[in-house]
Amino acid sequence: MLLANLGAIATFLAWLSCIYASVMSVLAVRKSRADWLESARLAAFLSWPLLTLACLLLIVLITQGHFEVAYVSRVSSWNMPWYLKVTALWGGQQGSLLFWSWLMSTFIGVALLRDWKQERDLYPYVISVLSITLAFFLLLNNVLENPFVTYWQDAFGTVSTALFPPSGTTLLIPEDGNGLNPLLRHPGMIIHPPMLYLGFIGFIIPYAFAMAALIVGRTDDAWMRVTRRWSLFAWLFLSLGLVLGGRWAYDVLGWGGYWGWDPVENAALLPWLSGTAFLHSVVIQEKRGMFKHWNLALVIITYSLVVLGTFLTRSGTLSSVHAFAASSLGPVFLSYITLMAIVAMAMLFYRWNSLKPERPLESWLSKEGLFLLNNLLFMVLVVTILWGVLYPIFSELFTGQVITVGPPFYEATTGPIWLALVILMGVAPLSAWNVGSAKRLGKMLWLPAVVGLALGIGLSWLYQLRWESAAGLSAAFFTTLVTLSEYFRGAAARRRTKNEPWLKAIWNMAIRNRRRYGGYFIHLGVVLMAVGIIGVELFQTTTQGSIPLHGSLQLAGYEMHYEKLNQFVAPDGRSVTRAVVSVWQNGRQVGELYPRQDFYPDTQQTSTIPGVRSTLQDDFYVLLVGWEPIAAQGATFKIYHNPLVNWLWIGGIIFVLGITFAAWREEA
Repeated sequence: MLLANLGAIATFLAWLSCIYASVMSVLAVRKSRADWLESARLAAFLSWPLLTLACLLLIVLITQGHFEVAYVSRVSSWNMPWYLKVTALWGGQQGSLLFWSWLMSTFIGVALLRDWKQERDLYPYVISVLSITLAFFLLLNNVLENPFVTYWQDAFGTVSTALFPPSGTTLLIPEDGNGLNPLLRHPGMIIHPPMLYLGFIGFIIPYAFAMAALIVGRTDDAWMRVTRRWSLFAWLFLSLGLVLGGRWAYDVLGWGGYWGWDPVENAALLPWLSGTAFLHSVVIQEKRGMFKHWNLALVIITYSLVVLGTFLTRSGTLSSVHAFAASSLGPVFLSYITLMAIVAMAMLFYRWNSLKPERPLESWLSKEGLFLLNNLLFMVLVVTILWGVLYPIFSELFTGQVITVGPPFYEATTGPIWLALVILMGVAPLSAWNVGSAKRLGKMLWLPAVVGLALGIGLSWLYQLRWESAAGLSAAFFTTLVTLSEYFRGAAARRRTKNEPWLKAIWNMAIRNRRRYGGYFIHLGVVLMAVGIIGVELFQTTTQGSIPLHGSLQLAGYEMHYEKLNQFVAPDGRSVTRAVVSVWQNGRQVGELYPRQDFYPDTQQTSTIPGVRSTLQDDFYVLLVGWEPIAAQGATFKIYHNPLVNWLWIGGIIFVLGITFAAWREEA
């Protein structure tokens, strides 16, 4: 009880400190009081130690088995290993909101450590916007989703939850908890949610500076320059979170894929799309003084999509394997999103005339024109995917019918746009500033275009693939050739001037212009990911069958033999049923796999874990679907053949490394 009460008090005091900081920072400007501004800054800082204390207390409650605390009872149990008990901090609704608030307070503390001398006029409003955002999430934790409420029972056996004992009740202490959802016990889910949270929260810093610039009437690009690394940091972790989420789905959900266009998956993808457009668009404002309206609108949209994604995950509005249970957060979240979006867009329109570009757009084939096309394509993706996410809500609201928008809609509508973006990645780097010439671009692009088209069509004809594969592979080859040629063209120029070996010239060229060549590295990662996506989306095959012991199934040139079935209880209490299967190709054994099903008695849930043989060429993916009481009577397996899927993960790694390289401080 004492620890829970201390945690609740610390969370409440953190909320009060945010309210104080948001109000006092604005009053400090109005009254020209530097001491009041410093007081507001310290109050904003104070939220971090208070929330750190609250998170540590909740972790102690979880690890020590204080099941009288409702949240602890829902996400933990005695037989869970200690590391899962620690990660249970973000394994449920209330804890994840508290963890989210703690991360945000950490970001605020780091952002306010610096003395923003050149942006001193923005400083008070940055404090206020950041504090208001954190205060909103802490309001949810204090009022609607408090992780420190405990169980109470009255004389009639009725159980309730409250921070303090209701009249006529006594403390109820369950003997054990429900345990963490089996789907969240995978190592990927230990890392995946914090990565997404870091990505989401990171975009709040640029938003705060953008709003501050609108409030004070600053029309220069200072707010973008000081937040550039924050934006890259957010994009890095959001990208990493999406890739890890895809890998978790591939390893745990047991449907043979990595992305199901689930509503909550889409909710995480949306701010990544608008954030990607923003990071490309700011380059034009920094170098050419253009796209000021675009950049402010994109950062506002990204912030709104971050909050919307959090709402969709936590409100229970949409059915998803990723979402938490339905709660009372919906109306509060919607009110906040609506209010903040209206205020932000009103400020943008108020300053609209003062944000005119410093020069007009001369040509759509110039670098500026192609970057504008990039923005438009990304926003078409955002609108299309957002419509698919929200359509079931509107359908139920206005017609009473629940309509599911599935992968066929997203694949048909977004596929051509993704293809255009991959091609644009190859064209835009070769375009010139200010002026564009189809003849000039044609001279530079015809060779990689012809070679890429020949390779794409040739492979599709050789392997009797579909026309979509020819288009996708041709685009991937084209962009790869253009990107590599840019690397070697720059390295060749450096070799001539510095007389350096090839590898040294490439390295020195890249580290002295990290932003440009890190961007090319990112593009290579995207192309490799596209190859993996093409492989799975267009060429995946599957079959399912019940076979006796030592029976076999065939798929895509592979033959799987059912060898035996083992059943045992693992040290953590789960009941494991594991099959042993051998995989053969061309009469030769190429691997042994162990697909299994894990049953968790504390939650009465089952997790299906595939056995996978992976190569650069393909994955042979085996699921144990069912079995007879006597192993010799047979078992049912579902198998997938996923060509090229590992290029998706390799491309994801290169993509993340590219972002890290681009964000690193450049050498002089």
